[in-house]
Amino acid sequence: MVGEEKPMRHGYTTGSNATAATKAALLSLIRQESVVAAEILLPIGDRVTFHMDSVAYSETSAEAQVIKDAGDDPDATHKARIISTVCWKEEPGITLDGGTGVGRVTKPGLPVPVGEAAINPVPRRMIMETVQEVMNQYGVRQGVHVVISVPDGEEIAKKTLNARLGIIGGISILGTRGTVVPFSTAAFKASIAQAISVAVESGCDHLIATTGGRSEKFAMKLYEGYPEEAFIEMGDFVGFTLKMCKKYGIKRVGLVGMMGKFSKVAQGVMMVHSKSAPVDFGFLATVAEEAGVPEDIIAQVREANTASQVGDLMHEHGYGAFFTVLCRHVCESGLKEMGGDAEIDTTIITMKSEILGRERVDCRMLSK
Repeated sequence: MVGEEKPMRHGYTTGSNATAATKAALLSLIRQESVVAAEILLPIGDRVTFHMDSVAYSETSAEAQVIKDAGDDPDATHKARIISTVCWKEEPGITLDGGTGVGRVTKPGLPVPVGEAAINPVPRRMIMETVQEVMNQYGVRQGVHVVISVPDGEEIAKKTLNARLGIIGGISILGTRGTVVPFSTAAFKASIAQAISVAVESGCDHLIATTGGRSEKFAMKLYEGYPEEAFIEMGDFVGFTLKMCKKYGIKRVGLVGMMGKFSKVAQGVMMVHSKSAPVDFGFLATVAEEAGVPEDIIAQVREANTASQVGDLMHEHGYGAFFTVLCRHVCESGLKEMGGDAEIDTTIITMKSEILGRERVDCRMLSK
């Protein structure tokens, strides 16, 4: 039908691709022939066949390469070349490591111990179980060593927050489902939770959560001297970030962002995507009343089209108190989301990185 949207195409995680390449390489080594297709079991229970881009083998080792397909998700690792090299070893058992382009964990707080290759627990289990299954099938008793590499991994990692999380030298091999869901919120939430975990393990007790790259850049100047681990890019997931801070025992949170998203937070909306709840201009008019703004300007607030328009109106007329009151509401909404027992300071900035307003509220003020 004309105008009907096509369903988004799912892809497969780096973990699934690494597992399939490992199976193809091991089968090629055992059979001494090129195995260019490998079927694996995904964590969600589906069986999927992956086709290798290239396979090479000798009597002692084999290598299989696969090109990652992330489907319709704008994934940094889409089209990445993932290589598994499998070789015999004298000692019995299966060992797994990361090669070129797979990062090394250098900070505590991640699900992989410091010093190990950044191959997360689910992909690690998938690879190990798949290798064991093939060895059992062919009655192999000899030891096997597996190395996962991503030739462009170090370059790809520059587009991620890996370095801040302490993953150095490349990307992580990830995936809990095996599939990549287009525009999935799960991956973003997982990165927020990991970032908070690393911050806590690094000794940070005051975290600064920002809604995007521009606000984070400003926050790093505002909170100069804070370690980079203290800065959490939360995007639209304000509520989730605050709840994770609560879970990890964080008592002080700084929120830095712009008028549009924080207008929603002020009214109690904790998922601030543009398609989430609209800005309530009646609420912003109430904020203006609290700030002592004249009625003729308040009437313009009620008729505004965007929160930014309201912000510009207040800024142009010099009603700085409006932003202070709005920041207070953001703090109070955030504290309610966290269940109190914390302190939140909010900073609202312009697109040109100028401060419009700042305010701090702790749970003792909230209870009054």
